[in-house]
Amino acid sequence: MAVFQRDVSLATRGHGDVVDITAHVSRIVAASKISTGTANISGVGSTLGITTLEFEPGCVADLQRALEIIAPATTDYAHNARWGDENGYAHLRSALMGTAKSFPVAEGRILIGTWQQIVLCDFDDRPRERKVVVTVVGE
Repeated sequence: MAVFQRDVSLATRGHGDVVDITAHVSRIVAASKISTGTANISGVGSTLGITTLEFEPGCVADLQRALEIIAPATTDYAHNARWGDENGYAHLRSALMGTAKSFPVAEGRILIGTWQQIVLCDFDDRPRERKVVVTVVGE
């Protein structure tokens, strides 16, 4: 059993920015030399999410619109009152989406669908430098 871990730093715009990180993840999986196993992709922070979707403008807009319906940026959140900031919605969206996903690795490649990309969603109310940790475990 082998474990290989690397991280990626990404500049994001905040405000629901969706960034395709598939190429970064694929390079790390290939560098791991692990043929069969699992890759875990974990965003570091409480105002971001990791998920998959077809990374094209319409699908990205649909995701952003759905999240605005579920956890609107303009709603009065207890988090905002407690800390005097305005990103309670970002924390809620992160909690609902989750900050990590795992995928199978076979023949040294991450197994995702043809139209499935791995994305980081930055929900915070300002641009950020984000860190994503990719851990590959297997043989």
